Amino acid sequence: MMTAQEALTRLKEGNQRYVDGKCSTVISQEQRNQLTADQNPFAIILGCSDSRVPAEIVFDQGLGDLFVIRVAGNIVAPSQVGSVEFAAASYDCAVVVVLGHTGCGAVKATINALKNPHQAPSSNLMSIVNRVRPSVEVLMHTELKDDEEKLCRHAVRSNIFASVNQLRHGSAVMEALIEQGKLIVVGAEYSLETGKVEFFDF
Repeated sequence: MMTAQEALTRLKEGNQRYVDGKCSTVISQEQRNQLTADQNPFAIILGCSDSRVPAEIVFDQGLGDLFVIRVAGNIVAPSQVGSVEFAAASYDCAVVVVLGHTGCGAVKATINALKNPHQAPSSNLMSIVNRVRPSVEVLMHTELKDDEEKLCRHAVRSNIFASVNQLRHGSAVMEALIEQGKLIVVGAEYSLETGKVEFFDF
Protein backbone atom coordinates (compact mmCIF):
# COMPACT_ATOMS: atom_id res chain seq x y z
CA MET A 1 0.00 0.00 0.00
CA MET A 2 1.23 3.46 -0.91
CA THR A 3 1.62 5.88 2.00
CA ALA A 4 -0.22 9.20 2.01
CA GLN A 5 3.00 11.10 1.33
CA GLU A 6 3.92 8.78 -1.54
CA ALA A 7 0.44 9.25 -3.01
CA LEU A 8 0.70 13.03 -2.73
CA THR A 9 4.13 12.97 -4.35
CA ARG A 10 2.75 10.92 -7.23
CA LEU A 11 -0.11 13.41 -7.69
CA LYS A 12 2.26 16.39 -7.55
CA GLU A 13 4.65 14.83 -10.05
CA GLY A 14 1.77 14.03 -12.39
CA ASN A 15 0.47 17.58 -12.18
CA GLN A 16 3.93 18.92 -12.98
CA ARG A 17 4.04 16.76 -16.11
CA TYR A 18 0.64 18.16 -17.07
CA VAL A 19 1.79 21.76 -16.51
CA ASP A 20 4.93 21.09 -18.54
CA GLY A 21 2.94 19.53 -21.40
CA LYS A 22 4.67 16.18 -20.89
CA CYS A 23 1.76 13.91 -19.92
CA SER A 24 2.78 10.27 -20.10
CA THR A 25 -0.49 8.39 -19.65
CA VAL A 26 -1.39 6.07 -22.50
CA ILE A 27 -3.98 3.33 -21.94
CA SER A 28 -3.49 0.02 -23.72
CA GLN A 29 -6.07 -2.69 -24.33
CA GLU A 30 -4.07 -4.93 -21.98
CA GLN A 31 -4.39 -2.37 -19.18
CA ARG A 32 -8.13 -2.08 -19.78
CA ASN A 33 -8.45 -5.86 -19.65
CA GLN A 34 -6.55 -6.02 -16.36
CA LEU A 35 -9.06 -3.65 -14.79
CA THR A 36 -12.21 -5.53 -15.75
CA ALA A 37 -12.14 -7.73 -12.64
CA ASP A 38 -11.13 -5.19 -9.99
CA GLN A 39 -9.64 -1.79 -9.25
CA ASN A 40 -7.19 -0.49 -6.68
CA PRO A 41 -6.89 3.31 -6.90
CA PHE A 42 -4.15 4.94 -4.86
CA ALA A 43 -6.00 8.20 -4.07
CA ILE A 44 -9.53 9.55 -3.67
CA ILE A 45 -10.37 12.89 -5.27
CA LEU A 46 -13.49 14.89 -4.39
CA GLY A 47 -13.51 17.49 -7.13
CA CYS A 48 -15.72 19.95 -8.93
CA SER A 49 -17.79 18.92 -11.95
CA ASP A 50 -16.30 21.76 -14.02
CA SER A 51 -15.37 20.38 -17.44
CA ARG A 52 -12.00 22.12 -17.27
CA VAL A 53 -10.82 20.20 -14.19
CA PRO A 54 -10.80 16.45 -14.93
CA ALA A 55 -8.68 14.96 -12.13
CA GLU A 56 -7.18 12.12 -14.17
CA ILE A 57 -5.85 14.58 -16.74
CA VAL A 58 -4.58 17.33 -14.43
CA PHE A 59 -2.73 14.71 -12.35
CA ASP A 60 -1.64 12.69 -15.43
CA GLN A 61 -3.04 9.42 -14.09
CA GLY A 62 -4.56 6.49 -15.93
CA LEU A 63 -7.49 4.14 -15.65
CA GLY A 64 -7.85 2.67 -12.19
CA ASP A 65 -5.45 5.12 -10.53
CA LEU A 66 -7.91 7.55 -8.96
CA PHE A 67 -11.32 7.15 -7.34
CA VAL A 68 -13.00 10.39 -8.39
CA ILE A 69 -16.20 11.94 -7.06
CA ARG A 70 -17.24 15.06 -8.95
CA VAL A 71 -19.97 17.47 -7.93
CA ALA A 72 -20.49 21.18 -8.57
CA GLY A 73 -18.58 23.21 -6.01
CA ASN A 74 -16.78 20.12 -4.62
CA ILE A 75 -19.43 20.17 -1.89
CA VAL A 76 -19.84 17.53 0.80
CA ALA A 77 -23.31 16.00 1.05
CA PRO A 78 -24.29 12.52 2.28
CA SER A 79 -23.85 10.85 -1.11
CA GLN A 80 -20.33 12.27 -1.47
CA VAL A 81 -19.42 11.22 2.07
CA GLY A 82 -20.74 7.74 1.34
CA SER A 83 -18.68 7.52 -1.85
CA VAL A 84 -15.51 8.56 0.00
CA GLU A 85 -16.26 6.13 2.82
CA PHE A 86 -16.73 3.30 0.31
CA ALA A 87 -13.44 3.98 -1.44
CA ALA A 88 -11.50 4.51 1.79
CA ALA A 89 -12.79 1.26 3.27
CA SER A 90 -12.52 -0.80 0.07
CA TYR A 91 -9.21 0.17 -1.50
CA ASP A 92 -5.62 0.96 -0.55
CA CYS A 93 -6.15 4.73 -0.51
CA ALA A 94 -4.27 6.64 2.17
CA VAL A 95 -5.23 10.12 0.94
CA VAL A 96 -8.38 12.05 0.07
CA VAL A 97 -7.92 15.29 -1.86
CA VAL A 98 -10.67 17.92 -1.97
CA LEU A 99 -9.91 19.62 -5.30
CA GLY A 100 -11.40 23.05 -5.87
CA HIS A 101 -10.44 25.48 -8.61
CA THR A 102 -10.19 29.16 -9.43
CA GLY A 103 -13.26 30.83 -10.88
CA CYS A 104 -15.64 28.17 -9.54
CA GLY A 105 -19.14 28.58 -10.99
CA ALA A 106 -20.84 27.19 -7.89
CA VAL A 107 -19.08 29.77 -5.73
CA LYS A 108 -20.02 32.54 -8.16
CA ALA A 109 -23.64 31.33 -8.14
CA THR A 110 -23.60 31.47 -4.33
CA ILE A 111 -22.21 35.01 -4.31
CA ASN A 112 -24.89 36.04 -6.82
CA ALA A 113 -27.64 34.41 -4.74
CA LEU A 114 -26.49 36.23 -1.61
CA LYS A 115 -26.27 39.56 -3.40
CA ASN A 116 -29.60 39.10 -5.17
CA PRO A 117 -31.85 37.16 -2.76
CA HIS A 118 -34.98 37.95 -4.81
CA GLN A 119 -33.54 36.19 -7.86
CA ALA A 120 -33.15 32.75 -6.36
CA PRO A 121 -32.04 29.92 -8.66
CA SER A 122 -33.96 26.64 -8.94
CA SER A 123 -34.49 24.57 -5.81
CA ASN A 124 -32.01 21.99 -7.10
CA LEU A 125 -29.31 24.59 -7.66
CA MET A 126 -30.14 26.10 -4.28
CA SER A 127 -29.25 22.76 -2.67
CA ILE A 128 -25.69 23.34 -3.92
CA VAL A 129 -25.70 27.05 -3.10
CA ASN A 130 -26.80 26.30 0.45
CA ARG A 131 -23.83 23.95 0.92
CA VAL A 132 -21.41 26.63 -0.30
CA ARG A 133 -23.20 29.51 1.48
CA PRO A 134 -21.40 29.31 4.89
CA SER A 135 -18.02 29.65 3.18
CA VAL A 136 -19.14 32.77 1.33
CA GLU A 137 -21.45 34.38 3.88
CA VAL A 138 -18.71 34.96 6.45
CA LEU A 139 -16.65 36.81 3.82
CA MET A 140 -19.59 39.02 2.85
CA HIS A 141 -19.13 40.80 6.18
CA THR A 142 -15.59 41.89 5.30
CA GLU A 143 -14.13 44.44 2.88
CA LEU A 144 -14.02 41.64 0.27
CA LYS A 145 -17.73 42.21 -0.41
CA ASP A 146 -16.76 45.26 -2.51
CA ASP A 147 -14.36 43.34 -4.78
CA GLU A 148 -16.10 40.38 -6.40
CA GLU A 149 -12.92 38.96 -7.93
CA LYS A 150 -11.12 38.86 -4.58
CA LEU A 151 -14.28 37.67 -2.85
CA CYS A 152 -14.55 34.74 -5.26
CA ARG A 153 -10.88 33.85 -4.86
CA HIS A 154 -11.11 33.77 -1.06
CA ALA A 155 -14.49 32.02 -1.12
CA VAL A 156 -13.14 29.21 -3.32
CA ARG A 157 -10.46 28.46 -0.73
CA SER A 158 -12.85 28.87 2.18
CA ASN A 159 -15.15 26.33 0.51
CA ILE A 160 -12.28 23.88 0.03
CA PHE A 161 -11.33 24.17 3.71
CA ALA A 162 -14.98 23.65 4.73
CA SER A 163 -15.26 20.48 2.63
CA VAL A 164 -12.02 19.13 4.09
CA ASN A 165 -13.31 19.80 7.59
CA GLN A 166 -16.64 18.11 6.85
CA LEU A 167 -14.91 14.98 5.55
CA ARG A 168 -12.57 14.87 8.54
CA HIS A 169 -15.29 15.31 11.14
CA GLY A 170 -18.60 14.34 9.52
CA SER A 171 -18.13 10.59 9.26
CA ALA A 172 -17.42 7.99 11.93
CA VAL A 173 -15.77 5.80 9.28
CA MET A 174 -13.43 8.57 8.17
CA GLU A 175 -12.68 9.72 11.71
CA ALA A 176 -11.66 6.18 12.68
CA LEU A 177 -9.36 5.77 9.66
CA ILE A 178 -7.77 9.17 10.33
CA GLU A 179 -7.29 8.40 14.02
CA GLN A 180 -5.66 5.07 13.13
CA GLY A 181 -3.23 6.89 10.82
CA LYS A 182 -4.57 5.09 7.75
CA LEU A 183 -5.95 8.13 5.96
CA ILE A 184 -5.39 11.86 5.58
CA VAL A 185 -7.69 14.45 4.01
CA VAL A 186 -6.11 17.46 2.31
CA GLY A 187 -7.33 20.40 0.28
CA ALA A 188 -5.99 21.60 -3.07
CA GLU A 189 -6.79 24.27 -5.64
CA TYR A 190 -6.40 23.92 -9.40
CA SER A 191 -5.54 27.10 -11.29
CA LEU A 192 -7.47 27.44 -14.54
CA GLU A 193 -4.88 29.98 -15.60
CA THR A 194 -1.71 27.93 -15.08
CA GLY A 195 -2.83 24.32 -14.72
CA LYS A 196 -0.95 24.08 -11.43
CA VAL A 197 -2.47 22.37 -8.39
CA GLU A 198 -1.59 23.96 -5.06
CA PHE A 199 -1.90 21.69 -2.03
CA PHE A 200 -2.78 23.27 1.30
CA ASP A 201 -1.32 22.51 4.72
CA PHE A 202 -3.73 22.63 7.64
